[in-house]
Amino acid sequence: MSVCSTKGRLAPSPTGAQHVGNARTYLIAWLSARSRGADLALRIEDIDSPRIKPGAVEQAVYDLHWLGLDWDGELIVQTTRLPHYEQALDRLKRQDLIYPCTCTRTDIAAAASAPHAEHEGPTYPGTCSHRSAATADVLAAAGTPFAWRFRVRESPVFVDAYAGELRIDLKHTGGDFVVWKAAGTPAYQLAVVVDDAEMGVTEVIRGDDLIPSTPRQILLYRALGYDPPRFAHVPLVVGEDGRRLAKRHGDTRLSALRDAGVKPDALVGLLAWSCGWQEKPEPITPRDLVPRFRLDAIPRRPFVLTGELLRGIGYG
Repeated sequence: MSVCSTKGRLAPSPTGAQHVGNARTYLIAWLSARSRGADLALRIEDIDSPRIKPGAVEQAVYDLHWLGLDWDGELIVQTTRLPHYEQALDRLKRQDLIYPCTCTRTDIAAAASAPHAEHEGPTYPGTCSHRSAATADVLAAAGTPFAWRFRVRESPVFVDAYAGELRIDLKHTGGDFVVWKAAGTPAYQLAVVVDDAEMGVTEVIRGDDLIPSTPRQILLYRALGYDPPRFAHVPLVVGEDGRRLAKRHGDTRLSALRDAGVKPDALVGLLAWSCGWQEKPEPITPRDLVPRFRLDAIPRRPFVLTGELLRGIGYG
């Protein structure tokens, strides 16, 4: 599928409150689209139902409005799109690109023989890879729960619009990956590919913690007959200890800043300064930043959010 027009997207997850780190990535994605006159979609990624927080969807939408970020078209919610993911799963089954896996997380961890990145988990040892897609009927008849895994046969090299050429060795970084969970719902990798492809998204800007997801998603794009979008992975916001923002760094939720009287333009100004678009963290609106946007101006290192910087915009 080829897409002629340019389109970006914002994709908050309601598994928790949106914080300063989320805001920085959203601002970059919004400016990248608006600086080229492109459309921008908003999608709520809520398929991870056990972790969804009540009211988080409405809060995320409010936070984006508060920041001064808008979007085009109707809000898309993943949990309303399950039939689309099921159709994609069936296409993968017909090509025998996926297989049913009965391994538990404990099984996989016990079989791992090498160190692994904290967020990746152990590399899948291929225990169930001998199965064909057709064997799922036997497992289902026996009442045996299983997930669906995609067969990783290659590790695509891709050119990141921010980081340059990247290659992740998937066979040693996770291995065959889950596209459908035993609980009967799609995994992140499959859902976002189907969503972005069907929504006509041609540019995905997100945090660099998701770089390992990109070659997996490229494999799925190809398997489903879609053209991958342009990817750009930008550095995260971290605390003074160098670790990604979390409760240990204090309350950096956008709602907390708002309740404390912080003005959205003050936060946007701080984020713009952190991206190299202005010399000082002075208040500015996203709309006024459009002509200043440059992806290559963003520093290569993570942005360290200090208490002093937060106090400078009236928080704390």
